[in-house]
Amino acid sequence: MFISSAAELEGIQKISEAVATTLKEMRAFAKAGMTAKELDDFGGEILNSLGAKSAPKLTYGFPGWTCICVNHEVAHGIPSAGKILKEGDLINIDVSAELNGFWSDNGGSFILGEDISNHQKLVNASKNILHKAIYRIKSGVKVSDIGRLIEIEARKSGYRVIKNLAGHGVGRSLHEDPHEILNWCDNDNKQRFRKNTVVAIETFISTASTIAQKGKDGWTLTGDKGGYVAQHEHTILVTDGKPVILTAVNGIWE
Repeated sequence: MFISSAAELEGIQKISEAVATTLKEMRAFAKAGMTAKELDDFGGEILNSLGAKSAPKLTYGFPGWTCICVNHEVAHGIPSAGKILKEGDLINIDVSAELNGFWSDNGGSFILGEDISNHQKLVNASKNILHKAIYRIKSGVKVSDIGRLIEIEARKSGYRVIKNLAGHGVGRSLHEDPHEILNWCDNDNKQRFRKNTVVAIETFISTASTIAQKGKDGWTLTGDKGGYVAQHEHTILVTDGKPVILTAVNGIWE
């Protein structure tokens, strides 16, 4: 989305605050013994109270208000009643929504309770790489250069990236141009970031896999070689200098 007026900026700020607040409160609410559905219903109540509509439900008919992945799940995890959250689980919550014709997207992986399975290093790498990537973005920067940075930083940390999942433009719909802000360098992609555009930047940092594959439920993605994946995502406004992080209140860097 290209922001061309104060009203448009206000609209994207409001929905970004809504999804960010929902993500932050869901992370704080999550407890061992809770089902993913309980956590998702809590998030749905927050979105509804803010007047926002779940983007995956609205766009794809997804069976949940939010996407919740646990351990080996990579993305689009169904928040089912049979998915019980346990101490030490690697959990990812992705919240996207629409409000008054504006759309925003954010997400984050975290450890539930004590890090008994030693996932924190992976989570920290994902958060740090997202931070480096976002603060490298400004008008004129090649989209492919951000992918190169993410992959290089992942390798430095001893990890890989998921190559068939990506960040994307957002604003007037859930996925807009640029449709693929990859976690690796696609030299054929000649696009550059443009001032006053809104994009969702996300990392997919992996311990083993490089491709996400759809499971039997038709939604949940898992890695082609197993292992674990951490994802972190912010919606930002591109400028000539430092970007404006529209979903900053989600606290995923804290």
